Amino acid sequence: MEQDLRAHLDQRPMTTFQWSVIAVCMALNMIDGFDVLVMAFTASAVSAHWKLSGSELGFLLSAGLFGMAAGSLLLAPMADKLGRRPLILLCLAVSGLGMLASAWSQTPTQLAVLRVITGLGVGGILACSNVIASEYASLRWRSLAVTLQSTGYALGATIGGSIAVWLLAHHGWRSVFLFGGCSTLAVLVLAWFALPESLDFLLVKRPANALQRLNGLIRKMGLPALDSLPQAVAAGSGEGKRMGPLQLLSPKLLRPTLLVWLSFFSVMFGFYFVMSWTPKLLAASGLTPEQGVTTGVLLSLGGILGATLLGLLAARFAIHRALAVFMLVTAVLLCFLVGSSGALWMSYTLAFLIGVFVNACVAGLYAIAPVVYGSDVRATGVGWGIGIGRIGAIVSPLVAGGLLDAAWSPDQLYLGYGLAFVLAAVIVSMHRIAGPQAADRRAASETVAAAH
Repeated sequence: MEQDLRAHLDQRPMTTFQWSVIAVCMALNMIDGFDVLVMAFTASAVSAHWKLSGSELGFLLSAGLFGMAAGSLLLAPMADKLGRRPLILLCLAVSGLGMLASAWSQTPTQLAVLRVITGLGVGGILACSNVIASEYASLRWRSLAVTLQSTGYALGATIGGSIAVWLLAHHGWRSVFLFGGCSTLAVLVLAWFALPESLDFLLVKRPANALQRLNGLIRKMGLPALDSLPQAVAAGSGEGKRMGPLQLLSPKLLRPTLLVWLSFFSVMFGFYFVMSWTPKLLAASGLTPEQGVTTGVLLSLGGILGATLLGLLAARFAIHRALAVFMLVTAVLLCFLVGSSGALWMSYTLAFLIGVFVNACVAGLYAIAPVVYGSDVRATGVGWGIGIGRIGAIVSPLVAGGLLDAAWSPDQLYLGYGLAFVLAAVIVSMHRIAGPQAADRRAASETVAAAH
């Protein structure tokens, strides 16, 4: 077993300790859900407080996304050198303090700078939490583990959003940032005690006390301690001559990297349009503003079911094929949403169903990215995929606003953004990822060969 610890863990049933790690990663992802919405929920109050113009408010709304993109692109690669756990703890501290400081910001410029800083931390957290969830899961349940932890986004958006509404009504917009900062620092305490270092990082990078730390972790999973570190640990898919993100463009990784980047950009481009504009566009198409907000809540609630459903399907089918189907269904549902505004129950039903499928599309990408990269570049690969996706998220509202100014109707907008999901389905289907049953057979044969 010493020679193939990773393969052995892939074949064993998941332990309570492994599922607890997934739960901590879910809590980390909840920060993203709340942080994305905190500015949207407080936008009206902040705008009224400082008498902001539309462009000034738009800049504040985008500042957090800019920070998240930068965090994924710039900070995530550090996790492949320093470790996943240290970077997550650092980023939690940065985002928590940034959120707390936002509560005392005195000018729009100060708030924008603090939103960028907060976003930097969140971007670094996201890339690493996905990687740890993937590395602590067995082969069969890996996609489910990653998609489950991604439901934290919908939970954070739903629960945090509900609390934010109450805080706004009773204590003003600054209390919302104060709550967000305290919640983030509470998760920092949880992660300090409950989040372990990545097994694959310890096996491949071998930092100080790697054997002692590794033995402490595998004992929690019911395995006997190792006498020494395994001798034959694959270096992964990166190339030593290339450093940092350049490894992702090596000959072996160029194709999967481009597919990951293009699919993240397309899905995030469509996802942030759906989540940001649906309440407003449905209100403009016949619903009341309150009913439009309700559709936004249903979009988030549907995401909890969608990510779990995709993860369960991925335990039986190749994740990229199941994901492509979800993307096509999302595109079809978007074509009918605005036309349903005449019947309230139909609008609510479609909003919930779109939430199921569109959130699953994002969760599926989070599950694919760790699979296509080796452990030596995994955090870098996932971070850059998410970062490229955040660029799509930043561009998406700008494009939608420009098309509305060009007299596009809501029907035309949803049809156009539905095409982004069709494009993403084509891109994702080009991946070469073995299904769980084929991967099980291959891993079992490798384990038998290692034993002989």
